[in-house]
Amino acid sequence: MRIAFLAAVLLFALGPYVLAQEAREPIIDVHLHTHPANRFGTVGVPNPVTGKPSAAVTDQALLDAALAQMRRYNIVAAVGFSDRQSVARWRNGAAGRIIGGMQIDQGIGGTPIGELRRDITQGSVRVIGEIGAQYLGLAPSDPILEPYLSLAEELDVPVGFHTGIASPNTPFECCPKFRIPLGNPALIEDVLIRHPKLRVYLMHAGRPFLEETIALMSVYPQVYADISAIDWIIPRDEFYAYVRALIRAGLEKQLMFGSDQMIWPESIGVAVETVQSIPGITESQKRDIFYNNAVRFFRLNERDLKPWQH
Repeated sequence: MRIAFLAAVLLFALGPYVLAQEAREPIIDVHLHTHPANRFGTVGVPNPVTGKPSAAVTDQALLDAALAQMRRYNIVAAVGFSDRQSVARWRNGAAGRIIGGMQIDQGIGGTPIGELRRDITQGSVRVIGEIGAQYLGLAPSDPILEPYLSLAEELDVPVGFHTGIASPNTPFECCPKFRIPLGNPALIEDVLIRHPKLRVYLMHAGRPFLEETIALMSVYPQVYADISAIDWIIPRDEFYAYVRALIRAGLEKQLMFGSDQMIWPESIGVAVETVQSIPGITESQKRDIFYNNAVRFFRLNERDLKPWQH
């Protein structure tokens, strides 16, 4: 009797929390990596914010931990980027919640166009990105990217460009040709002129190139931006100020949520909670960032976006 009474009290106390968990509005993560656990050369690379490695140290554990985060926050779909094999593994293990992307950075020029065309027409690839030309010292308009961009425009596939900057010491630790100016979103204008029907999104929202980001997105409304990585890596006040500036510029319908989960699944929840805590914006604006804008940009069928069962 006493146990039943205590259980009832506990249920009453936790009831609002449980209901809140079940009632979470759906979220779409437009920038999530499906990397293997040794993506950065070894297992257990520390999270750049916490300084601690993820508890997930195998490929399967990494997938399971990311899916647990997606379930917890009702992330009903995520656009996944990595090598072809890793994306396929996550797509097969995520019950239809991973939208396949084709990451193009170290393999620029090495991905056969015929193979990519086949993957797109078969539905295993629905987004081309993340295009990390900056890491190789290339501008977005470099001729080596033209076959990919032409194919994307022809087949009406969205393209995501890495924009902005990168982690400290990038030119010395991984990418000697990396240069900051190549992350300026203004450099994408030539791409848009050559491919006027191309749907482009600026990964990391061009930060810290605020004025150029506003200019590009204002003149070219087919350009959207995700706020991935900056929603958990940079100081929160800096993130808040940057996103509010984009909203003040009238771009609230072109901003999308992304986590940029790499090998640290806990970053997904931190990113969600950071966006939820942005001061000075409305709940409607948050819903646009978390969900509505992505549905429109990627032309998703909402009937396919099933909530998680808790």
